Amino acid sequence: MSEMVMEKPAVTTRLPKRRPLSRNKTFRRVLPWLVVVALFLVWQLCVEGFQIEEFVLPAPSAIFASAWEFRGPILLSAWQTFLTTALGFFFAIVVGMASGVAIGSSPTIYDGFYPVLIGFNTIPKVAVVPILIIWFGVGSIPAVVTAFLLSFFPILVNVATGIATVEPELQDVLRALGASRWQVIKKVGLPRSMPYFFASLKIAITVAFIGSIVAETVGGNKGIGSFMLVASSRFEVPLAFAALLVTSVMGIVMYAITSTVERRMTGWATRGPNGAITVAAG
Repeated sequence: MSEMVMEKPAVTTRLPKRRPLSRNKTFRRVLPWLVVVALFLVWQLCVEGFQIEEFVLPAPSAIFASAWEFRGPILLSAWQTFLTTALGFFFAIVVGMASGVAIGSSPTIYDGFYPVLIGFNTIPKVAVVPILIIWFGVGSIPAVVTAFLLSFFPILVNVATGIATVEPELQDVLRALGASRWQVIKKVGLPRSMPYFFASLKIAITVAFIGSIVAETVGGNKGIGSFMLVASSRFEVPLAFAALLVTSVMGIVMYAITSTVERRMTGWATRGPNGAITVAAG
């Protein structure tokens, strides 16, 4: 009697089709612009539908028309604000990076200065602006100093945290191999603190613009803050909103530049699903 061999039918499973990565990338690039257009469209419809007066909340069409009409003075004021903000931001990067390395590399300095820094950061910088005007007079210097004071603390804290969180075991191994304290900081501490550093830059650049504009509003004779104050005193509300719009564009551009530099300099770090950079463990 011949043996009958029963062959099992082959089971084929169909994997779900994945969307092309290029299409997903294109959608993510276009999505912010779609959100901005939708926001302005809803804003325009709400102003027209509820018949809101222009001096209360101007429509985007009126803001854009005013921005185009006074584009010369707005761009001149925006350039002044950009220069003061960039200068204060540059000093904050230099001083914050150096101070963060010094504080993060020594537990004694970290424990001693951290409460002082937190107490200093809790002081409202708006209250400091009149004192800066008394010291330096009306002009650009108070705006530069205010931008520095607001953007200095996030950079210092993040750099110090990145260096202070280097594993003690790793430091002991490197020192056993003959590495000096500065070599440990240079080869391990600074690279490990780079994601924290760039995360702080994204926060610092936005608050730096706030500091410059507040100082220009309180005691400036030029810049976006002073321009907005003059426009508001004349009840030219669309013009004041146009100045705010230009400020937001400058902040977005600086944020985008920082993100681009971050992606190029922290390629060794892992990137999460939402695009955030985190330090790889181990």
